[in-house]
Amino acid sequence: MLSWAMTDFIDFRTLERPKSPNTYLLASADMCDGATADQPSPVYAATPDRVYEACENVIKARKDWDLVAFDPVAHKLRFVSTSGLMRFKDDVDIMISPDGETGAKLAVYSRSRVGYSDLGANAKRVGALLDALGQEGLLA
Repeated sequence: MLSWAMTDFIDFRTLERPKSPNTYLLASADMCDGATADQPSPVYAATPDRVYEACENVIKARKDWDLVAFDPVAHKLRFVSTSGLMRFKDDVDIMISPDGETGAKLAVYSRSRVGYSDLGANAKRVGALLDALGQEGLLA
């Protein structure tokens, strides 16, 4: 069920990560005050609206990713990723922010619902999203 409500999204600015290694955060330092990113955000040569649209299209194209919440005005999305064999569900939040006058950057927080370690699944998921966005020709 899709939801369009600001309360459904995490606040990247105040995000606090757990001690367990079952999360992955991609964000620029200016996007998160309380958490250290695993990887900095790339800069896209596109407007936040265009990057939002590309993220939405990438999510909808994947059979193992289900868009569950979105806000096109605030440029935020949330999807649930379901693993193939064990059917584990992981949550992913995305926020797109302006970068300069014509660019955009994104924050992505992928986290497992169960278990202590994710065996790199969250990092791979964020990498798959970035690869798909790169194929859209958005990188600066």
